Amino acid sequence: MSIFQDLIKKIIPIEEGDYYLSPEGYKVFTEQYHRKRGYCCESGCRHCPYGYDRKTNRKR
Repeated sequence: MSIFQDLIKKIIPIEEGDYYLSPEGYKVFTEQYHRKRGYCCESGCRHCPYGYDRKTNRKR
């Protein structure tokens, strides 16, 4: 299987409730979306259900 095919498998369709727009206009993914994705991206997301702390680079 090619790298491209691997990437296509990981695309998660966006549904209602998966994100909202911040007052500044940024897309903010919700806990619902993160759980659906199934893993922590370690980017310090506001609604990370996996407990990642960007300051310490660890899961809480």
